Amino acid sequence: MTPAGPPRHDPLRPARPEGGDAAQAPLDVFLSGQLFFDMVFTGLEAAPAPGTEVWTTGMGSLPGGIANLAVATSRLGLRTGLAAGFGDDVYGRFCWQVLHEQEGVDLSRSRVFPGWHSAVTVSMAHDGDRSMVTHGHPLPVPPADLVGSPPPRSRAVITELALPHDADPAARTSDEAPDGAADAPWWLAARDQGAAVFADVGWDPSGAWDPAVLERLGSCHAFLPNEVEAMAYTRTPTPERALAALAERVPLAVVTCGADGAMAVDATTGESARVPGVAVEAVDPTGAGDVFGASVVLGTLAGWPLEERLAFAALCASLAVQQFGGSLAAPGWGDIADWWAATTTRARAGDPRGEELERRYGFLADLLPTDPVGAVRRAEATFALASDL
Repeated sequence: MTPAGPPRHDPLRPARPEGGDAAQAPLDVFLSGQLFFDMVFTGLEAAPAPGTEVWTTGMGSLPGGIANLAVATSRLGLRTGLAAGFGDDVYGRFCWQVLHEQEGVDLSRSRVFPGWHSAVTVSMAHDGDRSMVTHGHPLPVPPADLVGSPPPRSRAVITELALPHDADPAARTSDEAPDGAADAPWWLAARDQGAAVFADVGWDPSGAWDPAVLERLGSCHAFLPNEVEAMAYTRTPTPERALAALAERVPLAVVTCGADGAMAVDATTGESARVPGVAVEAVDPTGAGDVFGASVVLGTLAGWPLEERLAFAALCASLAVQQFGGSLAAPGWGDIADWWAATTTRARAGDPRGEELERRYGFLADLLPTDPVGAVRRAEATFALASDL
């Protein structure tokens, strides 16, 4: 299925085979995960109390869950494929339309399940935090059935590490590999086809932070936890110590530090780097980690220096948190071009902050699209039926 929509800026064009057909070339990134229909209420003065009605100053509806990552990669110009389950209700149809027609995501490995209710999350933002209520049902088929065997060819996959069913190495037989077939995730097959695996982890509500989660890092190219996750899984007291421990396990180790930026070690190039964050007025952090990861994937596939990869990812994440909602807050090249134009204007006016940012992000001048046509900008998180248009 060829994604709809206008041609996008292709930042990987210099790295693609000469004369390659964009419509026929393998995917840049392939993803699989759970999709949600998100309804976000903003501007609440306080959380709703039982028996009360609260009016808000804003709201939006948009695809969520794995869609946050799919939109982030697609808006940066990566040819993105997604395997996810969609309901045949209005929520599912809306998410399919937004992802395929508006955002250009390849959904050929996704399926619509008749009679299946889309998972729905209501998010209420207040006091710098958010509360969420979710309703959903189990996917009618195993997730691996959506991905298929073999998975589609791609240059990279992004996945979340999970605890192996058999987390005790002593329980394995002598001829059983750590990634035994009974417990082998789909992304191992993608790796065997040549895809670079970029891994993340989710929050552990149990507080166990079982180090066995890290066993599969030997099959990954990169690992991108935040500082809390990195320290918890490595049992180290500082982000720096955590990064050093992770760098012994995976070629590209990245630890994100929120507004303080990120640090990384790339054993494939011999580089190490640390960059500060870009100070902005944060409105909603939802999806910022997905945007950061998508940016690192782009920079790695494009062969950028490590410091530029981290700086670019920090910038894109900062642009994302200035908008409400997850997926549709992800910046496109139009947003990045707008930020660069405003920054250089500040620098020429003698603003010290603008001058510092212009020096740090001077590499953007060679990356930005020269033709503004087709440059993607953040979309409003709105929801409408065809009869409303």
